[in-house]
Amino acid sequence: MSYSEENLAKLVRKLCDLPSETEWVEFKHNTTDPEDIGKYISALSNGAALNDQHHGYLVWGIKNHTHEILGTDFDPKKAKAKNQPLRHWLLSMLKPEVPFHFLEVGIDGEKVVILEIGRATSHPVSFKNVEYIRIDEVTRQLTSSPERARRLWKMFSEKPFEKLSAVEQADDKTVLQMLDYPAYFNLLKKPIPEGRGNILNELKSSRLIVQHDIEGWNITNLGALLFAKSLSDFPDLKRKAVRVIKYKGKDRRETDRDRTGDMGYATGFKGLMEYIDALLPSHEIIEEGIRNTVRMFPDLAVRELVANALIHQDFSITGTGPKIEIFDDRIEVTNPGEPLISTDRFVDAPPQSRNESLASLMRQFGICEEQGSGIDKVVSEVERAQLPAPLFDAPPDATRAILFSHKKLADMDKSDRIRACYLHACLKWVSNERMTNSSLRERFGIKTNNRAMVSRIIKDTVEKNLVVPENTEAGPKFMRYVPFWASSSS
Repeated sequence: MSYSEENLAKLVRKLCDLPSETEWVEFKHNTTDPEDIGKYISALSNGAALNDQHHGYLVWGIKNHTHEILGTDFDPKKAKAKNQPLRHWLLSMLKPEVPFHFLEVGIDGEKVVILEIGRATSHPVSFKNVEYIRIDEVTRQLTSSPERARRLWKMFSEKPFEKLSAVEQADDKTVLQMLDYPAYFNLLKKPIPEGRGNILNELKSSRLIVQHDIEGWNITNLGALLFAKSLSDFPDLKRKAVRVIKYKGKDRRETDRDRTGDMGYATGFKGLMEYIDALLPSHEIIEEGIRNTVRMFPDLAVRELVANALIHQDFSITGTGPKIEIFDDRIEVTNPGEPLISTDRFVDAPPQSRNESLASLMRQFGICEEQGSGIDKVVSEVERAQLPAPLFDAPPDATRAILFSHKKLADMDKSDRIRACYLHACLKWVSNERMTNSSLRERFGIKTNNRAMVSRIIKDTVEKNLVVPENTEAGPKFMRYVPFWASSSS
């Protein structure tokens, strides 16, 4: 939410009313050294987290100790560092990326510049790979205070991203203008309560909003991400909107469509899926004289992968959000953040989520499957359609799932066949069954007289140490196979 001149002036005066500089506020007159500014951003972001503040602040034009308004000559728009614009250079030096904004306001005829810095959320913020903190009005390395480092990590575990504030001190009217509360009640299949107060209390019960300590409401990241009428109204979240790209052909050389959504995940999920569905390739078949349109990918599989990307993303990685890329022969669904478990264990391992509240509400709204069953459903739907097995991988700082269009077995390469065999064994295991030559033939739609072809696929998968025989003494016709991770439990 953008600040008005009046609110910016109120913010400055509120900060000036603090008895002294704190771990999350620093006053300067004309300090412009980029190195110092970078260290302050790290220290004040970490200090804001330590003190449970939504932002840290570096304010130019204020005299230290007395907090007298002096004005400043500092102009962040013209400032440079290493021949780069200051803001761009700072962004490249900070890890993880932290949102910050330069703001300017005139107070009593003097120019004041405010650097508003988002709090650290899941990791201490570092500048040039060094983490800083404020101690007794001095910027020091975090390693110099092990006690503060422990407190900081404790704050990360107790205050996950979903509970942080996207907007602070909003009045009743503003909350209901920014959040699509009718969608909330519609998804819960509940009538909208009468009276503004009852509506707000319902939103509060799901932690979409919390009461501010002084007055009004804080809209939480959870509330904004799920029910924002426009994510653009929330500067720190607008890059978390879902981007859908449709390419011409099988590579990224030519883009056909490129659209970024703006609604909250829950509010806009139905429309998102309809938009994706309209872009997905399809083909027509004629059965008994009736022409039918057949989708290239199972609806449930696409829906679950998109929901997973929303739920499991790492919100500490700023500047990027979930992305769906559609090609002529596949769909790729990518979310920021490396997976918390190995991609080989997506089918069976107990699920881990960075964003438990978000996942819980998405399940409650019926947007995704029950915990732990989503990827199972994806693999099962793909097998039912006899498509190539999905691919789950982890490019740098991301998790990606790929669904492929139909291929004849003869057109699948060795890695396609091995992946399908392994995932089939995983699916059989979690269903309390076992993979056999017969079950894999059925998965590929192969006739009995091609048993040897399937035996070759199983042999290749065993050689890759992805599946193992359950009983090595069983005869070839009775051999059953389990995933490598299940061999000690079989």
